[in-house]
Amino acid sequence: MYDNFTQALAGLDLAGLTIKAAPFGPADFPCEDAIDQTLAGVWSDLFALFTDTALEADAENVAWGFVNLFHRAAQRKSNDLDRASDEIRVLLASADGSEVHSSNLEEQTERAQAAEASMIAFEGMRETAASLYLHETGSSWKPYSSSRVKHGAKLSSAVIDGREFLRARRERRQAAHIPDGTPVVFAGGRGTQASAEEAKTFAENIWTTLDKVHGNVPDMVLVHGGDTKGADRLAASWAERRGIQQLAFSLNRSLGARAGFKRNEQMLSLSPRYVVAFSGTGVLERLVIEAKARRITVVDRRGSLGTRPKSSG
Repeated sequence: MYDNFTQALAGLDLAGLTIKAAPFGPADFPCEDAIDQTLAGVWSDLFALFTDTALEADAENVAWGFVNLFHRAAQRKSNDLDRASDEIRVLLASADGSEVHSSNLEEQTERAQAAEASMIAFEGMRETAASLYLHETGSSWKPYSSSRVKHGAKLSSAVIDGREFLRARRERRQAAHIPDGTPVVFAGGRGTQASAEEAKTFAENIWTTLDKVHGNVPDMVLVHGGDTKGADRLAASWAERRGIQQLAFSLNRSLGARAGFKRNEQMLSLSPRYVVAFSGTGVLERLVIEAKARRITVVDRRGSLGTRPKSSG
């Protein structure tokens, strides 16, 4: 469970330092069954308060915040781990072989190990809460401006922020932010359907299309715009249900009108196997044109309900 940090130290010159066992073991944290039962009980009691009341429309925002409590706690521990790791690098660079130096190095190593163990525990709690969120809302939970990764074990349905991914790929750092697999870009707008029945048909068409694409690409990584509404939301929910890793390229609002086109460029830079396109804006239309120019296969579902699939290279 605590191999990541120890492995990171293994290749360094530790000047005779002996890495002790992590200060925390699995028995020092809440067990998985206790986490599942407690969070499910709290969730059920909390959201029963909203049912059939004037606050029912706000329940999803509260649900998102509930999951985010654990995400933020994990982020704080991750920041503690980064700070301790930086201190270790400084100490290694200034190693003088003294007992004081060795003691300081051991102290920072223990601090880093403790932070990593707590981070992993909070990430596990977040994933339990995210599962409850998915069941309650039908949507995949994702943070607003960062990635949702799990360092303690491989999380097949991780949601990685696109800009963090590109930075990690450039710097070859933080393997948790570099999902393995074949990229498939999904794009669709926020268009509304005329009736509940048409909305259901539209959602089913998205899921059916992605299932077929996944059949051709078993190691698929779903790349999308991270929108919490419309087609992106439906695609993200599909990925969560299927255990598919997600790479979300949210708009960089500071770019203004260029933001959508920049996102197109970033997604196509991954050399995806397919671009799956449902109806959307002119930015989406441009994505299709550019994909075809790069000879990327486009699964074109831009009909009113996406009922007539066709592929073009």
